[in-house]
Amino acid sequence: RARDDNEKPRRCRVPRRFRSPEMEASGSWDAIDWNQIEDPRSRRSSQGMEEFLLEDEEVYAQGHGVVLLNTDEAGIVSVTNFRLLFVSQVTKSIIELGTIPLSTIEKLNDDVKLQSVPRQYDKKQPRELLQVIGKDMRVIVFAFRPRTKQKNEVFDALRRYAKPSQLWELYAFSCDPSTVDKKSDPKMRLMKEYHRLLSEGSEFEVEKYYFRNNWRLTTVNSSYSLCSTYPSQLIVPKSISDEDLWQASTFRAGRRLPIISWCNPVSGAVLARSSQPLVGLMMNFRNNADEKLVSALCTQNVDANLPPRKLYIVDARPRANALANGAKGGGSESSSNYPKSEVLFLGIQNIHTMRDSLSRLRDYVDAHGSISSNGSSSAVSLVGDRRNRGSTWGGGSLNSMTQFSSMLGEWLNHIQNILVGASWIAAQIAQESASVLVHCSDGWDRTTQLIALACLLLDPYYRTFDGFQALVEKDWLAFGHPFAERLGIPTVSENGGSQYELLRQPSVGNLTSSPSRGSLGTPGSSSNTSVQSQTSNNSSPILLQWLDCIAQLLRLYPAAFQFSSKFLVDFMDCVLSCRFGNFLCNSEREREQSGVTSSCHCMWTYLADLRASGGSFHEHINPFYDRERWRS
Repeated sequence: RARDDNEKPRRCRVPRRFRSPEMEASGSWDAIDWNQIEDPRSRRSSQGMEEFLLEDEEVYAQGHGVVLLNTDEAGIVSVTNFRLLFVSQVTKSIIELGTIPLSTIEKLNDDVKLQSVPRQYDKKQPRELLQVIGKDMRVIVFAFRPRTKQKNEVFDALRRYAKPSQLWELYAFSCDPSTVDKKSDPKMRLMKEYHRLLSEGSEFEVEKYYFRNNWRLTTVNSSYSLCSTYPSQLIVPKSISDEDLWQASTFRAGRRLPIISWCNPVSGAVLARSSQPLVGLMMNFRNNADEKLVSALCTQNVDANLPPRKLYIVDARPRANALANGAKGGGSESSSNYPKSEVLFLGIQNIHTMRDSLSRLRDYVDAHGSISSNGSSSAVSLVGDRRNRGSTWGGGSLNSMTQFSSMLGEWLNHIQNILVGASWIAAQIAQESASVLVHCSDGWDRTTQLIALACLLLDPYYRTFDGFQALVEKDWLAFGHPFAERLGIPTVSENGGSQYELLRQPSVGNLTSSPSRGSLGTPGSSSNTSVQSQTSNNSSPILLQWLDCIAQLLRLYPAAFQFSSKFLVDFMDCVLSCRFGNFLCNSEREREQSGVTSSCHCMWTYLADLRASGGSFHEHINPFYDRERWRS
């Protein structure tokens, strides 16, 4: 419908702590101008679409008689404040393949050439095509009626809403705050997991006594001044004072000092994480507090008859990359500075390599899938001359098969490297009773993958639904994996940078707090072919890789996991959709600043309700799970 002149412009719900005094004093949204968002055009009538819309979902643009070329199906395509929605004209139901959340869209392309003609179109008629490329590896193509404005209206609406400039313009903030479960506090759940690790890890009192006398919880980071990307409470060695922690933090990139992530309840070995040390170009800078902290991870064995515990310092990067970081102040440890330690390099590549690898894998899948993005059979999707059909397979020439296979193999090689690294880490803790410290450059990408995967291998609790949630909230969310940067969505940081600079800070004297991690900034005007933000070079499928690793393990050990591969798929879809608040922002601090917990619905509650609705036969539940066999 056309917006009436007296109708108020659309407003996004801004968390209370970001509202101005004028707004609070007046009690009205009209007291301030910056939170008013004018739609670029009049809103469209939903025209019978109400039954398909979610709570607070609104239609901004529509196209009728549109053909989804992937399935050769005609229907209505709608751009809402949450997704691109496609409803079949025949079945009057949502077509999942053609429906994608706006936050899941990576690129748009309105310059698409069709190589085969779908049944829904006359060959003589020109076709208005729109290609949508998703972060979930989907490549969707819509064909619009010729000589109409529908394609341009849908395309313009997608460019406008697929990349919001402010965090609270995301659909997650559109819900009524009164419907949000205020008891769903991730910080309380993290504390519960900490207590499980420290107090309930063993049935033997002597081992509980050992744990209580070696580790402690500290609130030194309660205001996030020690490290802005770490959680407010940390597990540290009992022999290390808070002052030691302050001193040690100056020696690590982004002040991400070594912190315990998991404890072995039987041997007392620990799995710890950090960022790279700031050893300088000549690799000769040292920090007494850091060396003391790292050494404290290597406690005496519970069994006095065992040899002294060893410490492995695992650098996830290739050795050459670690050395190259010395030019920026970073680098890696020297085993001579850390008693009973050994330094190893795993050779896992950086976020840019992983992003490029996924892009090539998507090209491979699109070319060799059962239905290609242009709607034709994969057998002819890349064939320009059908007379050469006899020498093609899966849409490419025989010569191109080697190239396509290498794309798939490249991604799987990265998955293999992560799996091998995590397995090695878990083996040293479980079999050798050694402690392990893991880091990469910043300590929030490769480090998180390895730590979380090793924890899942070591602790059967993390292979249950409740444990998986605890693991993700601990090592991915609380320890500051930059989801906003990796997913390409806005956050609340005020500073324009996106990475910590590796400037070595003094070991003594004033301890400056860590700078805020940069935001994505405000996207510039979109191009005709992309909706990527201006900092999209920091996007990377780090979480997706971790889930792929778990999926590989699930195929090898189906009885070891309570959840199914379908659960992993739906979990990733929820993260990419930005429908919930759990994975917004870059850190616990930013989520607290933005009021995510009190303003947005919880993804874990949504997934739990889905399982409850299907009972014991729900598709998220693994029917092969054998709890007794895999309890240790």
